Parts: sequence; C-alpha cells; structure tokens
Amino acid sequence: MTSARRTAAVLLLVSVVAFAVLAVLLVPWDWVPGGRVLPVRADEVFTAREIERATAYSSAQRHLGWGSLAVSVLVGLLLGLTPLGARVVRRLRGWWWWRALLATLLVLVVGVLATAPLTVLVRRNALEAGLSTQPWSGWLRDQVVSLGLSWVYAGLVVLLVVGVARRAPRRWPLVVGAVAALLVVVGSWVYPVVVEPLFNRFTSLPDGPLRSSVLALAREEGVPVSDVLVADASRRTTTLNAYVSGLGSTRRVVLYDNLVDDVPRRETLVIVAHELGHAKNHDVAVGTTLSALGVAAGVGLLGLVVGPALLRRSGAGSVGVPEVVPLVLALVTVGTLLASPVENTLSRAVEARADRESLAATGDRAAFERIHERLAVRALADPEPPAWSRFWFGSHPTALQRIGLARGLERAR
Repeated sequence: MTSARRTAAVLLLVSVVAFAVLAVLLVPWDWVPGGRVLPVRADEVFTAREIERATAYSSAQRHLGWGSLAVSVLVGLLLGLTPLGARVVRRLRGWWWWRALLATLLVLVVGVLATAPLTVLVRRNALEAGLSTQPWSGWLRDQVVSLGLSWVYAGLVVLLVVGVARRAPRRWPLVVGAVAALLVVVGSWVYPVVVEPLFNRFTSLPDGPLRSSVLALAREEGVPVSDVLVADASRRTTTLNAYVSGLGSTRRVVLYDNLVDDVPRRETLVIVAHELGHAKNHDVAVGTTLSALGVAAGVGLLGLVVGPALLRRSGAGSVGVPEVVPLVLALVTVGTLLASPVENTLSRAVEARADRESLAATGDRAAFERIHERLAVRALADPEPPAWSRFWFGSHPTALQRIGLARGLERAR
C-alpha cells in the first residue's frame, strides 16, 4: 500500500468513527420517545381525488428523476472510468489549474445536456400541475445560475485534490480532507448571504400580529431571532415552505411569501415553531459538523479507491494532473449517491424532533395536522411513496407519518 493510501485509510477510519459517535450522541433516533410512529391511513387525511392526483404526479416525477439520475451517473462513469474524459482534457491548453477548471465545466455541461430532455419533462409536468408559476425564461436563468454554482463547488474540489496531490503526493488525502471539511463549515455560514439571494429576494416580515407572534414564540423557546425573513417564492412556485439556515450571525428563519399570505396564522406558527425547533437544537451546526466529517471520510475513501489500476484505466496516470478530473467527479457522484440513505435517515430523525418541538411549543395538534395536510396537497406529495425510495431519497417524514407522530405523542402522554 502506498503512503497516500495509508494516509487515506487513517483519515477514513478516524472520520467514520467520529461521525458514528457524534451521530449516536447528537441525533434523536426515537421519533416518539417511549412510543412508536404509526402512520395514519391516506384516506383518513385526503380525499380519493387528492390521493389520485398526488400519486399520479409524484410517480411520474419520481420516475423521471430516477431516469435523470441514472443518465447522470452513467455519463459520469463513461467519462471518468474510461480514457475518453482524460483524452478530452489532454486537448485543453493553459496552466494546470485552468485546464482543471475547464475540464470540470465540460463534465458538468455534458451531464446537463445529457439529462436536459428529462429535466424539461419534469419542468413541464410541474407547470401542467400548477406547481410552478415561473416563466421558461426565469427557469432557464435559474438553470444557468445552478450550473455556475455547481462549477464553483466542483471546481474547488478538483483544484484542491489536484493542487495538493501535485505538492504533497504522499499526504494529499489528509490535507484535502481537512481543508474540505473546513470548506463545508465556511459554506454553511456564507450560504444564506451569498447563494440564497441568487434565487430569491428577502424582506423582513412586516409588523403585525404574525410577526409579533413569531417573535414571542422565539422568546418562549429561547431562540435569539433578530429578524424573520420572507422570500418571494410565489414567483416560482405555489408550494409552501419555510426553513432555517446559516450559522451564528447568518442564522435566519425564512418563510415563503405564499405561506404568509395563504395560510391561517395558527398553522403558520406551527411551521415557524418547527423551524425554531431546528435552531433551538442547533440542527444546522450539528448537520454541518456531520457533513464535514462525512466529506473527510469521502476524501479518505477517494484516496483508497484511486489507485494505480484505476488511474491507468481512466487514462489519467496520476492524481496530480488535470486529466484526473473526470475520474474524481465520477467517483464523487457515485459516493454522494451511496451516502444518500445515511444522510436522509439522519435528516428524517432531526425533522421528527423539530415536529415534536413544534407540537410542544404550540400545543395545537389540530393546526399541526391541518398544515401538513395542506402542505402535502399543495405539493402533490405522494402520501405513500415506495419504502425503498423513501429510505434512499426521503429527507423528511411523509405527511401520514407526521400526523401519526402527533397522534403517537398524544397516546404516549
């Protein structure tokens, strides 16, 4: 085993152990402490027509999403695990870092073009179902911005890997892992003030009963909130949402404008209390820490996998050359997909705790059930998605699980 692979093995082991210990200690694994979640039946919550529409729409979108994911992975593997990608990169001219960035952009553009027909179908379905209010011009603008952001993220990764491997070929996994973990923390801090404004405009929630209720709820929960923001999401979508993001001085609670405008105050406060629950339990900080360790583990695994045989197969020959970019991006894509069940299992547990916090803070189970019914109907969310799909891709409990959670807490009292 080479020095680089030994370093990678140590990094992987330490990161995985640290991740596992923190996950056990910090993640609330019992959705209903002392009880269990029994999802309610779909026909207890939704009408037959609502179930039919949601099932048809979500099934179509899910299959298109799976198809797009499969195409994306296959294209990445074709470019990364065969000499094809390296041959294209070899034709590029300029400094090594410029060639690495251009190679990254080329791989991303090929992936976008390969999945474009399926992406357009997903968009068309959302328009026909009334879930999107955005014109095609605005949608295309968002796609270009998203591609640019992907180039920045992926470009940082490849510059870090290739640049460090050129300077420290024996220790590059350790250095890259440490810097990448730090970048995750920095990214979580700057995301609300740098990235989010690229897609939405934010204004303070106006003075009035809702703002007063939100700030009073925050005080009761012991969550410092200097402001509550409203995003102009209705120019894109009819779905309802709210979220908390950022760390320290950039932490904020954001409500969609259609949530503020279309939903009764009691139900809106249920959602606000959920987001305050995330802030109260420092879920963004915990998630950022676990993500940083996960990224470090991913770098360790990358260092183990990228051995001489795979480098020869890809046509790169070395980690410290731009020709390795397609291989690195292909492995990152596969690794991200394989890590999804772990990430989403953690996410669902954290979301369930935020639901418990919401119920405890508001004491309004009726409003809790109504808002989650409303959210599901507005989003045409599948009441009962396939179990394996929910396990692999579901970041939140379903509406039926959430309502079952509320009733389970009632029974456990």
